[in-house]
Amino acid sequence: MSDWMADSAPSLKKAPSGIAGLDEITGGGLPVGRPTLICGGPGSGKTLLGLSFLVHGARDCDEPGVLVSFEESAEDLAADVASLGFDLAGLIAQRKLFVDHVHIDRAEIEETGDYDLEGLFVRLDHAIRSVGARRVMLDTIESLFGGLANESILRAELRRLLRWLKDRQLTTVITGERGNKSLTRQGLEEYVSDAVILLDHRVREEISTRRLRIVKYRGSFHGTNEYPFLIHRNGLSVLPVTSLRLEHAAPTERVSSGVAAIDAMLGGQGFYRGSTVLLSGTAGTGKTSFAAAFAEAACRRGERCLYFLLEESPQQMMRNMRSIGIDLEQWTRRGLLHLHAERPSRFGLEAHLAAMYQAIEELSPETVVVDSLTDLLSLGAEGQVHGMLVRLIDYLKTRAATVLFSSLSTGEIAVQETRAVVSSLMDAWILLTLRNVRGARSRQLTVLKARGLPHSSRVCDFTLTERGFQITAPRG
Repeated sequence: MSDWMADSAPSLKKAPSGIAGLDEITGGGLPVGRPTLICGGPGSGKTLLGLSFLVHGARDCDEPGVLVSFEESAEDLAADVASLGFDLAGLIAQRKLFVDHVHIDRAEIEETGDYDLEGLFVRLDHAIRSVGARRVMLDTIESLFGGLANESILRAELRRLLRWLKDRQLTTVITGERGNKSLTRQGLEEYVSDAVILLDHRVREEISTRRLRIVKYRGSFHGTNEYPFLIHRNGLSVLPVTSLRLEHAAPTERVSSGVAAIDAMLGGQGFYRGSTVLLSGTAGTGKTSFAAAFAEAACRRGERCLYFLLEESPQQMMRNMRSIGIDLEQWTRRGLLHLHAERPSRFGLEAHLAAMYQAIEELSPETVVVDSLTDLLSLGAEGQVHGMLVRLIDYLKTRAATVLFSSLSTGEIAVQETRAVVSSLMDAWILLTLRNVRGARSRQLTVLKARGLPHSSRVCDFTLTERGFQITAPRG
């Protein structure tokens, strides 16, 4: 949980959702003994979020659950979420979960002025008692409106239902469809006043992004921004809120860059562990080669390295690096180097960030390489890119991971004009350039900045050979 959430001294008891990131932005989970409304359009992930909450309670918190579905049968629901690792049938067999499919058909209902939902109360009470439920999910409540004609009676009955659940201290999740001018089609947010979560699935320029926002959370501090989330093979995960206090640890241990001459330019010992390093240069200056040397050095130290490839396939990159004497394949076989390749155009900017979070959480690497940052910069406006980088860098610093970002520059760049103010977020910046010397290209490198480290300001010439990097003594 973030420091700012921990410092809020929550007095409201909360039920953990088990969803990565959601418990952080809610300060611990959903309100115990109170209803929470989850609203969103079709396919936004409402049912999955509610089921994740139920399954986590039944499986990991000793809190059995009841799911009342007005749309799908227990068999259909079990089949839908089996690919995400949710064994509903197993939980039902263990009496940790009760699933009741309630079919509402207007043609089968004889309605009178005294009509109520007493039948639903009876079924709910039976289900809750049969498993000793502490969590309940109603999915989706709008089906009641579609099946019954007298909305005024139904609204009164919904208020009674919510009071009935609250009186029994049941932590309840209710799903509702997004309305045109309100959060839900039937204005359910008027009744569920404790907590409201809005899910959004938007497509812009053929890129799909899912986002979550806590609209209301009575009696608790909570994140108020929109947070991207992913639905993947392990379920649902929300991109957690960035830290606001800049209280990361500052290790004094030094780690090699993988190139002895660069280490020498940094006082002979390389970068501080936990640093963020920007490696920028024009095309053909050797950025990926330096990034590969950086990754190999980490593996030689016995560290896990996560390498995000956004331009080449893993096979192509490893083949190319063998030409300069860097054998990365041996480290992938040993399980130290993990190559994560993804086309930038496959996801939106924040979806890429969420996928990176997930990969980092699963591997817990000591070293991370992003090659190339430029591919992500093209996916959003400058402000969006800057916000995304702040979140990613902040997250990696909390894990004390040493990170290298490569970035493509075009032409002669000024130190103060790096796109999206990328350089200001970095602890160290190495610039690679090409110059024409008597009709031949010559590669050069310089350390533009290295916070807290003595470093040379001179320019070095270097070449790439079968034996790796050949760097001359600094000029000037």
